[in-house]
Amino acid sequence: MFMEARERMDWDFATPVLFRQLPCLSQAAGCSPVWLQQRLAGGVFAAGLLAEMTDGGGGFRTVANTWVSYLTQGRGPEMGEGNGPLTVGFGARTDPAEASDTIGPEYTFGLRMREAVDGPILIIKTAWGGKSLHTDFRPPSAGPYELNEQEQEAIAKRGLNVDEEAAARRERSGAFYRLMVEHVEKVLADPARVVPGYDPQQGYELAGFVWFQGWNDMVDGGVYPDRGTPGSYDAYSDLLATFIRDVRRDLKAPEMPFVIGVMGTNGPIDNLEPRYQPIHAEFRKAMAAPAKLPEFQGSVIAVQTAPCWDMRLDAVAKKRDALNGRKRQLEQAVNKGEISQDDAAAELAEIATELAAPEIQGLWDRAASNAAYHYFGCGKTMALIGQAFAEGLQSISRDAR
Repeated sequence: MFMEARERMDWDFATPVLFRQLPCLSQAAGCSPVWLQQRLAGGVFAAGLLAEMTDGGGGFRTVANTWVSYLTQGRGPEMGEGNGPLTVGFGARTDPAEASDTIGPEYTFGLRMREAVDGPILIIKTAWGGKSLHTDFRPPSAGPYELNEQEQEAIAKRGLNVDEEAAARRERSGAFYRLMVEHVEKVLADPARVVPGYDPQQGYELAGFVWFQGWNDMVDGGVYPDRGTPGSYDAYSDLLATFIRDVRRDLKAPEMPFVIGVMGTNGPIDNLEPRYQPIHAEFRKAMAAPAKLPEFQGSVIAVQTAPCWDMRLDAVAKKRDALNGRKRQLEQAVNKGEISQDDAAAELAEIATELAAPEIQGLWDRAASNAAYHYFGCGKTMALIGQAFAEGLQSISRDAR
């Protein structure tokens, strides 16, 4: 199963259930707009994976014999389900039931799985933005989340009732885990509702699960007060291992292959600002740790997504940030009367010209649609991540057989 992220590209994934008559996979959301053919023309990517994504007539392929059931939330409070053949449009959505112009990893994931599976494939995808494992997807066996002493002190300082806040957190614990499992069970109770021609006599196999999430845990200094120090995210590792066990138990698939998509925002660790490097490094280590447990050998794999980060786009983002930072400095200096508008005008004009240059604004318009913590909303990045997840799942599935 595969869970996703939201806003053009920021969802948490938790479910591809690949389904062989049906293998079953669960996934995460994604916010990469699909103007990919214009955005990604040229280069090795366009000649390879992008060519496989497109249909030769200006559109995108619909993947044969592959379907998606997608539970998500649009711009409003209501949950909704979108079903259909796998193509673009199963990324972040304004209306859960209506196709969008975005993709998550599910699209290329399905393309690659299609090559490896003879029969029908169903991807059951659940995706919501801004969710944590420590609370929102907390597995049942971990029990409800209990506020630590530091969190209680912070709540009291804000003048809030600690007991009420603790009760509300316990109530929220695992809410999205339950939504995910309930949706999978609903789909599998009647696969023909999503997969035309499904043969109940042939049955199905839950062939894999993909988990792709992490930001809201990594940045939570209340839950993880020692962020960035050795072992500071060990609790996340423990929770994720419990999550894997509980998912397998609740879906009655004790050996189901499981892919952990290790968060890779900002690419290589040394590409981050020095103050953030230990935080990201320790969290990535914690995400990957369950795959090393003896009980999961041969059935759980950690797939690093940092290599899918677009370094050329990263360089453009840093250049834009530097230019916009200098622009703000000049504007503030003018407002404070430290320099005159005339004195600032020439440099501001130079900054405007640089920002509008094709190698900066042109590339940004083609390739980005969101912030760095949403992988820039870059379709190329999502496509490469989906492919990596499929290759990871295939590797452990081969080992298991």
